[in-house]
Amino acid sequence: MKHNLYIFLLLSIYTLFSPAVFSQSIYLEVTAEKPISKGLEDSLSITKTFKDYNSLQNEVDLLPQKLQQLGYIESKLEKLEKQNDSTYLANYFFGKKYHYIKVYYESEYFTKKEIQQIAPEVTDTYFILPFETAEISLQKLNALKTEKGNAFASLRLTNLQPERDFISARLAFESGKRRTLDSLVVKGYEKFPKSYLRYYAGVKTGKNFNQEKLKEQNTAINNLGFARTTKAPEVLFRKETTTAYFYIEKQNNNLFDGILGFATDEETQSLQFNGYLNLELNNNLNYGEQLLINYKADGSDQQNFRVKATLPYLFKTPFGISAELKIFKRDSTFATTEQQARLHYQINPVSTAYIGYKAYESSNLLDEVVVGNTVEDFNSQFFTAGASFLKLQDDTLFPKKTELTIETETGERELENATENQFKLLVTASTIFNLNYSNSIFVKNDTNILFSETYITNELFRFGGINSIRGFNENSIDASLLSTLNTEYRYRFNQGLYIHSIIDFGYFQNQILNLKQNLYSAGVGLGLQTKAGVLKLNIANGISKDQDFNFSNTKIHISLTSQF
Repeated sequence: MKHNLYIFLLLSIYTLFSPAVFSQSIYLEVTAEKPISKGLEDSLSITKTFKDYNSLQNEVDLLPQKLQQLGYIESKLEKLEKQNDSTYLANYFFGKKYHYIKVYYESEYFTKKEIQQIAPEVTDTYFILPFETAEISLQKLNALKTEKGNAFASLRLTNLQPERDFISARLAFESGKRRTLDSLVVKGYEKFPKSYLRYYAGVKTGKNFNQEKLKEQNTAINNLGFARTTKAPEVLFRKETTTAYFYIEKQNNNLFDGILGFATDEETQSLQFNGYLNLELNNNLNYGEQLLINYKADGSDQQNFRVKATLPYLFKTPFGISAELKIFKRDSTFATTEQQARLHYQINPVSTAYIGYKAYESSNLLDEVVVGNTVEDFNSQFFTAGASFLKLQDDTLFPKKTELTIETETGERELENATENQFKLLVTASTIFNLNYSNSIFVKNDTNILFSETYITNELFRFGGINSIRGFNENSIDASLLSTLNTEYRYRFNQGLYIHSIIDFGYFQNQILNLKQNLYSAGVGLGLQTKAGVLKLNIANGISKDQDFNFSNTKIHISLTSQF
């Protein structure tokens, strides 16, 4: 019994103290045939404290590799010996430091232009690389070869010879079999319109295989809205063919947008309501098609109706078509119908060019002749041409990073059997400057110009309201030339909530009234991601030459964009 008690006590003591013993740190001291400078020690980043012997041994074995990358190619471990219970001494031979490597290459494998991308000094037969960057530079050179279809290309240095303060070597290249992308397979969303892979993302069969470019193209698919990738693409290499597999899932991308606005009538001081509805149907037929229906009405008896249909990549080509109808009616003054047809060409994933035809027809609705009235019946036909650039970002609240659209219209207007040539220029540009996750600045400019010998009211541009210059009534300002600048400083609290400032500037000319005027507006806004969609609230007050600041002129706009 006493013997068993002794064993129990010994085991208890061992259990209590052994963790402290075995958790004791061990230390490494490093010496060489010459003193190690502080700068070299910092470059090597030597770890000197370890929890166990295996990690110490790994550091000892790794150190010669670090030395060789710095130019000490003759370096080696002389000996590793134990000094005491907690300290080991590693003695190295560093040897001579070589500052650069002179690499001879064959012009049949590498062009001088390719070498110049990785080396600061290049001749027709050799190039110079600093030792510190040699490995990275050669990896980049290898990547240049894989981009050209040599998926299994490899480089290595042979015949290394020490010279005075440099090493000479010969660059050996094994090209492997050149690969082209032969076929594409979509997994998950089997009905995904593959024309988007070819023309939107730029994935084309028959081209040289490039793994890195394939990953970039896979990311571009996420900007479509109606589809999203679930993981990186995979590649199957067979003896004679190369197949890329894309893993895509369908996303609901139909949008419903509604606005309810409140304002005070300047004459009657009664409350006015403004209404706005927008329906956008995307890719419901798995073709990438879009149908847009928009309707606006406000308390001033203005009505605006718009319907647009777009069919991309007709017959699996980069060409697409769109057709659009707009109807605008201002109380009992006039009504204008606009019809448009376009042929689009997808240049690359972010750029599109188009040409088209646009026709206007407007009618004077007044029952009697009014002296000085500048509203008249007219018809116009225009040839249109333009281009657009759109860069998206993976952000639910702010999906558009940068947008630029330039459009021209060249044609003629028929008025009382008289024909007059006209020209229009329309530019829209916007971008978001992301300072960090929480802070960003949004800037947008709209500029429209009508060049004509004479002007009538119902052909002028109409602006004002939440989508142009905030703090003014919707489409309340007529202009032959206008330019607006919208700015917002946005602060994001989290992924679903942000507030922003509203500071807008505007300038317009009305040639009929011989009027030139500046406009200003200021206010605050809020955006909130809800289960129903993105809710936005804007409060702004506009100031002009004829309108001083008055709290009763404040415009409140509420919008909800719902995705389904």
